[in-house]
Amino acid sequence: MNGICMRLALYQPDIPQNTGTILRMASCLGVGVEIIGPCGFNLSDRALRRAGLDYLAAAELQRHINFAAFDDWRRRAGLRLVLATTRAGQPYTELRYRPSDVLMLGRESAGVHEDVHRVADEEVRIPMREGMRSLNVALAGAMIVGEALRQTGGLVD
Repeated sequence: MNGICMRLALYQPDIPQNTGTILRMASCLGVGVEIIGPCGFNLSDRALRRAGLDYLAAAELQRHINFAAFDDWRRRAGLRLVLATTRAGQPYTELRYRPSDVLMLGRESAGVHEDVHRVADEEVRIPMREGMRSLNVALAGAMIVGEALRQTGGLVD
């Protein structure tokens, strides 16, 4: 990809099917993906390939051994980290996104470590009905990426 593009970071993903779905979406929308280890599965997993179909070859994918390596990379690049979390006060539709943002999704089973909350530049949430805990991570990612691309003029035509 040319220039700076929006990125989607997956923090220690647990479920290969969700990761494959996210990689497929990112390929279709021209969004880069950062995978932060350790993962709960092997990235060559058959379920990942099945969910991503033939779109995985088109994914702009970068792997980081752990969060510290990822955070070092994004700070050196001068990128803002936007964390999607149920703990945030700000709805995802109210943030003013930038084309160079890195949008982070937490681990399906446990979200992100407290250290990630401390270094995130922004935190956003998806408003939900009372008593509902969370959405599927791939659905949440699609909603937030869609809004961020809409705001920044990054939707492909």
